Amino acid sequence: MSAPLQAIAASFATGGATLVDRIDLDIAQGELIAIVGPNGAGKSTLLRMLSGDLRPTAGSIRLGGRELACYSPRELAKRRAVLAQHITISFPFTVDEIVRMGAGELAGHPAQTAIDAALQEVGLTDFRFRDITTLSGGEQQRAHFARVLVQLWTSEAARGPGTLLLDEPTSSLDIRHQLDLAQTARRCARNGSTVIAVLHDMNLAARFADRLLVMHKGALAADGPPCSVICADLLASIFDVELPVRTGPDGSPFVLPQFPSQPEGSGRSERKACR
Repeated sequence: MSAPLQAIAASFATGGATLVDRIDLDIAQGELIAIVGPNGAGKSTLLRMLSGDLRPTAGSIRLGGRELACYSPRELAKRRAVLAQHITISFPFTVDEIVRMGAGELAGHPAQTAIDAALQEVGLTDFRFRDITTLSGGEQQRAHFARVLVQLWTSEAARGPGTLLLDEPTSSLDIRHQLDLAQTARRCARNGSTVIAVLHDMNLAARFADRLLVMHKGALAADGPPCSVICADLLASIFDVELPVRTGPDGSPFVLPQFPSQPEGSGRSERKACR
């Protein structure tokens, strides 16, 4: 499980549109990566390719030097855990049952220990016997995060560090739980797991990640640490917005969307809308 994840000229096209275009990546064990970019840039498609959920239409994705397509679903589940962007549960499973699904065939004390730890990690210990369909969107998202943590942890106990892939994991969470999830992901990475997450919040991405991958029109527009990637020129060219980039006490960059460089109504997007 400790070998790197690689994309080699990986592309994905469908319906005459190229969603991801010739991406080359070398992702090492223990890296903490955020994929950012505007809507429709190919972020989720790239993550699904890296997870093995989508097979590239050109190029390849490799885990440990082996094509992802060569792994059986069972083998792949033991090497990476994935939190999808949209998860719909129609049956009245309890939170405990949902989280327990992450343990797979593992039972007994090792599985229970991981389940208890994951529920505590996401702050849902007191919710374990609740019907998941009665929970708020954010609480359900935390329950599914606990499930993939159990999958990751139980697999790592047998095989060593694995890969955690998260698609917009904070979309339904309040500020506190966004920070909690980011801290949990950081601890996973510091313990050797590779963590890759699609995020829309640039400030959270800068705080969360050691490395940012910026997607634009299906291509990789930038790749590097937040302090070198997040700049006014990139925000203007990729997101079509002019914002000053400031630096926090820890040296990490941040932006304030409420205070654009241009007066309100004078930006390029505003001019386009008035034509």
